[in-house]
Amino acid sequence: MNWPTLVLVVLVALLQYPLWLGKGGWLRVWEYDRQLQAQREVNQKLEQRNAGLDAEVRDLKSGYEAIEERARYELGMIKEGEIFVQVPQKTPLAPSPAPLPPAAKPVAATK
Repeated sequence: MNWPTLVLVVLVALLQYPLWLGKGGWLRVWEYDRQLQAQREVNQKLEQRNAGLDAEVRDLKSGYEAIEERARYELGMIKEGEIFVQVPQKTPLAPSPAPLPPAAKPVAATK
């Protein structure tokens, strides 16, 4: 390889370095794009959650049905004149632990 070709190859490599690996290179652009997409997904989930909370707040401000429902299920309150009936759920008993084996008897040493 003669020296002009070598000089041109080195110049091309020096010009390509900032394009691929420099401060505003393609690799950083791709990484920032990936981060941007991940943040957009997080924002979308948070917007959905906020919309649900906003609807719940509007419901609590506008009527007494939502307040009454919360009082019943979260605080266990009942209306005056109502009868409270609680049906216990049958849960299976936990199996008892296996009995421990009897302790081994010490064997007398014989001489």
